Amino acid sequence: MKILTLSEALKRRYHTKVYKLALSSGCTCPNRDGTLGTGGCTFCSAGGSGDFAAPLAPIAEQIERAKALVDPKFPKNIAPEDRRYIAYFQSYTNTYVKGAEDLSRLGRLYTEAISRADIVGLAIGTRPDCLPEPVIEMLAALNEVKPVWVELGLQTVHEASAEAFHRGYPLDVFESAYHRLAAAGIPAVVHVILGLPGETRKMMLETVDYLAKLSPTLPGIKLQLLHVLKGTAMGEAYLKDPFPVFTLEAYTDLVVDCLKRLPETTVVHRLTGDAPKRLLIAPKWSANKRLVLNTLRAKIARA
Repeated sequence: MKILTLSEALKRRYHTKVYKLALSSGCTCPNRDGTLGTGGCTFCSAGGSGDFAAPLAPIAEQIERAKALVDPKFPKNIAPEDRRYIAYFQSYTNTYVKGAEDLSRLGRLYTEAISRADIVGLAIGTRPDCLPEPVIEMLAALNEVKPVWVELGLQTVHEASAEAFHRGYPLDVFESAYHRLAAAGIPAVVHVILGLPGETRKMMLETVDYLAKLSPTLPGIKLQLLHVLKGTAMGEAYLKDPFPVFTLEAYTDLVVDCLKRLPETTVVHRLTGDAPKRLLIAPKWSANKRLVLNTLRAKIARA
């Protein structure tokens, strides 16, 4: 089986290796500031799913800090001045605005990042319920400068599961955001969590099948293993009454089945995900990322 990974898609487009820089926009989340709730999604850490993002600082400073982390990964034959990056605003909800002042601030922030010669594109992590038309118009304008994609945290199509982890919006809100982004020419990358409490293998595949049938065709997907983390509501519940989590074998088998269902043009941005080892409660095997990725590559090659 052949899949189109993000690394390969970027290399095809830019003819060189491109790395993402995890950055912070200074936004919070309506599921944390009291608008929808105060605890966030039950699986979400205090870092707002951006535990590896640069600390909040002027954007030029954040970029330099993030570059220092990823630059050792570049092939030695690529000179520093020739290295290229995606500015990835990852933590919390990076289109969450409460008025014109917030929108203006984000516009300036993202424009400064995308205007740099070493930044070839912009990736914005957000919630589908935080994409009002003025925000989409701002993103569309940025997309005229350099490519922009928006990462939508869907996680599951099953409403009972979404309610259990306090997602805070129904499926039709995701559908509206997806189609409005598509109409504006902005690709959506959809996040799916595999292993949510109470979900069966069949339910997880139903989420992927739903995404595979979207029209226009799904541009990108992130498959994320559920990490049970310290300091989260889900982590506290697990410590009191552990629920089943994936084994390495079962998870990697499921990922292969998910990939078989996707359109060939869908870019696979993630196969498993990372969790800070200091926070990880379960599954412990996921901390060995090399083992996980090698197991996945072997199974994908045989599929």
